Amino acid sequence: MSSCSSEENVPLLEESRILLEAETFFNVSYGPSSQQVYDLYLPAARNSEKTKVIILIHGGGWIHGDKSNMNRFITGIRENHPNHAIVNINYVLGSVTPPIVPAFPNQFLDIDAVINKLTTEKEALQILPEFALVGSSAGAHLALMYDFVYDTDDQVKFVANIVGPTNFTDPFYAKDPSFMEGLSLLVDENKYPSGINIAEATSPIFQLNSASSPAVMFYGNQDAIVPLSNGTSLDAAFSDAKITHSFTTYNGGHNDDWSEADLLNLQSQISEYIEIYLPVE
Repeated sequence: MSSCSSEENVPLLEESRILLEAETFFNVSYGPSSQQVYDLYLPAARNSEKTKVIILIHGGGWIHGDKSNMNRFITGIRENHPNHAIVNINYVLGSVTPPIVPAFPNQFLDIDAVINKLTTEKEALQILPEFALVGSSAGAHLALMYDFVYDTDDQVKFVANIVGPTNFTDPFYAKDPSFMEGLSLLVDENKYPSGINIAEATSPIFQLNSASSPAVMFYGNQDAIVPLSNGTSLDAAFSDAKITHSFTTYNGGHNDDWSEADLLNLQSQISEYIEIYLPVE
């Protein structure tokens, strides 16, 4: 009977890693709801020592939207960062009409459930559970809140914030009775301390702290949905906290009318953050 030493096994292990093929899994369940699913893109030659993960989070005002809205980012990421895994998530959408379905904190906890599942399965998937969160609109709000409040193990290394709401006490929102009523319906007040200011508790700008991750941020200067002031105020808060970040303003509204050059610039900046804060060693 022959045997192999540990040194002799090393090339076999390396060969097995190289032989791993790229795989894609659609609608992977991470919870009991049919909406708690994600698409998973695993690169070839991945392993649990280097293959970090980019999570995409769609927008839609917390009550609409679908992960397919973030598909536009996937091709570019796979081309420019072929050694990263990508997870494109759905979360349970809120509802402000009966039956009421609160979004907060449930949608933050959905992100937590995704990260916990991926972390638990790191060996089976051959991934390293370090993450970037790339969110658009409401998805950017969720990404910031998750990083600022729920990422207690510092697994999130940076956030890309594309037109994310950051301050619900901004006069743009606070003076709109319909928005504030909708916000109250989106919040499960049983999950927050009695008497808490809900607008502040769900606004990233009030949760920013010294442990918050770097962020790359993009806003439109004519946005009628998320005011530019939400971007500039968070930009200032990051500066005050001395946390690395960048802030870019484009001509146009809520990212749907930005120029092709601006969209390419956005993708280039996100790629730069991936290379700096989520490198594949």
